[in-house]
Amino acid sequence: MNTFGTIFRITSFGESHGRGIGVVVDGCPAGLELDFDAIQHELGRRRPGQNKISTQRKEGDRFELLSGVVGQVTTGAPLGFMVWNEDQRSGDYAHIEKQFRPSHADYTYFAKYGVRDHRGGGRSSARETIARVIGGAVARQFLAQACGMQFEAWVSAVGTLEYTDSPLNIELPTEDCQMVRCPNPAMASQMVAAINQARKAGDSLGGIISARIRNAPAGIGE
Repeated sequence: MNTFGTIFRITSFGESHGRGIGVVVDGCPAGLELDFDAIQHELGRRRPGQNKISTQRKEGDRFELLSGVVGQVTTGAPLGFMVWNEDQRSGDYAHIEKQFRPSHADYTYFAKYGVRDHRGGGRSSARETIARVIGGAVARQFLAQACGMQFEAWVSAVGTLEYTDSPLNIELPTEDCQMVRCPNPAMASQMVAAINQARKAGDSLGGIISARIRNAPAGIGE
């Protein structure tokens, strides 16, 4: 599936080592005043190459608006966004053209479709989340303007390390001052150390993201 949602829908397209990643946002009402800087800020938060524990791929990730807006106001037509790839190095993946990487979608993608793009994972690359970030940034602005809803998220676990404070008590920093974006500095340092240790061992770690939604009206949802 490349389309998600019923009333508010996003359709993503593109590959990690293709020309770029794009998204079409359907169901956004007319008259919404979009803050383009806020959308770009969210893309900047997921942009690769920001620190030593993330992928070292260097991308500017500046979005290009293709349709659905006059000035900064939505027209009710589909919103089209594009982010062009700038630092894809397909040759780095030549050695796995006929190999499946563990802890990736390589095998499951091939088993389902009978073909796969070995260059950075193709559609199963984390780079595809560009589309979801843009769609989420638009939805976030719509819900804030419509009913004052607010969304917050943080890293609550990496490997066996878990930050267990109640979501009601957590105070999030106003800036992304830590590499793992865990609100507890001591736990964040332990998480970074664990990631570095796994990397040196040629391994990786899973994690958990927790979220908090404020001012959600009763009965909202699809």
